[in-house]
Amino acid sequence: MAKATFGAGCFWGVEARFAQVPGVTATAVGYEGGKLDNPSYREVCTDATGHAEVVELDYDAPKVSYEQLLELFFELHDPTQLNRQGPDWGTQYRSVIFYHTPEQEAAAKQAIARLTEEKRFRRPIVTQVIPAQTFWRAEEYHQKYLEKRGAMSCHI
Repeated sequence: MAKATFGAGCFWGVEARFAQVPGVTATAVGYEGGKLDNPSYREVCTDATGHAEVVELDYDAPKVSYEQLLELFFELHDPTQLNRQGPDWGTQYRSVIFYHTPEQEAAAKQAIARLTEEKRFRRPIVTQVIPAQTFWRAEEYHQKYLEKRGAMSCHI
């Protein structure tokens, strides 16, 4: 199994969509990239901890490639919005790829270069590509949040 971590705004809808991908074997929502150990949702929402809301997923690389996951990541949100997605704003909603291997870093940077060259978006892509840090699993009530409520998606 391989691991991937993406921040694309509110983690509920992002998790729900990645969970539907054949080859994704597990998903978890949480926080990454901040300065506080084991932050709570309430702390992250202050926009003071530096964490992003992220989805960490395990995937079976022979069944789904990292490049395919990147493609979905860029379809799920607007990577040109700095520190916001839709009605959600703050650094916790930033567009970010936390890479786990040098190959993931290269693939993420190549995807951004390709999308920029293709002019897929009207504004520059602001997605951060940074090394994976400590993933802090969010509180249990956030895990599979939409699924628990019988919803398929949220505003993403």
